[in-house]
Amino acid sequence: MESKKLGRIEDYNKVLPVNELYRCVQSEGSRFGRPTIAIRVTGCTHRCWFGDGGWCDSWYSSIHPEKGKFTFNDIIKMYDENPHITEMMLTGGAPTMQPALVNELTHFANERNIIITIETEGSHYVKTDYPLGLVSLSPKFNNSIPRVGIKTPGGKTVDQKFVDQHNKYRLNKEAIRSMIDYHNDYHYKPVWDGTSENLEEIENLRIELGIPKNKTYIMPAGDSRDELIKMYPLVFELCAEHGYNMSGRDHIIAYDTKRAV
Repeated sequence: MESKKLGRIEDYNKVLPVNELYRCVQSEGSRFGRPTIAIRVTGCTHRCWFGDGGWCDSWYSSIHPEKGKFTFNDIIKMYDENPHITEMMLTGGAPTMQPALVNELTHFANERNIIITIETEGSHYVKTDYPLGLVSLSPKFNNSIPRVGIKTPGGKTVDQKFVDQHNKYRLNKEAIRSMIDYHNDYHYKPVWDGTSENLEEIENLRIELGIPKNKTYIMPAGDSRDELIKMYPLVFELCAEHGYNMSGRDHIIAYDTKRAV
């Protein structure tokens, strides 16, 4: 039986569900420090809230998703203007919700020898014509579940429907396994809030999925410079004690809550 043809973007002038496109430096995970072009897809399956650690730091593409602003030609232009950059960070929101866009980007990246990192909570499996360079997995645990009655960044009151939406695709282990198996490389980059309960969840999933510690990058919870500075020493000690890698969030340390950095 002939395999199903994967989706593509046909009109390069059409506005895509991309609300940010900018040059930056990768500040998380195994490709830390590399100049990259960030493509932020708007729309997400999750509604993450970390208590004292705050809401998702890109809530404008997840909890209150903005409309897209950029075309595929804008992406091409960005690389034309920055020919020295051979990395791409596809983030969100949830880029796996846009499989045709992801697949089209793999064709572009293959032509230009660009390595794509896709940042995903693991809600959906996306197959592409050219496997992605790196799947950056950040599954969301119980500490990400919003509480009924609190206010979102946009002033909406959280109800049970809001919570149910967050949990609908959370910890989709089948999708995570498929992403790991199909694409070229991966790392596991969970957010840790400093509690033993959250650490147990992180470790249990790591063991269940067979992820080695040298592919595990523990990331501190926090959506502001002040919150991260409190968490950094805790994560340093945790990683030194247990043998994980640490992932900072140095774009927030450098720019605090500024966008497009």
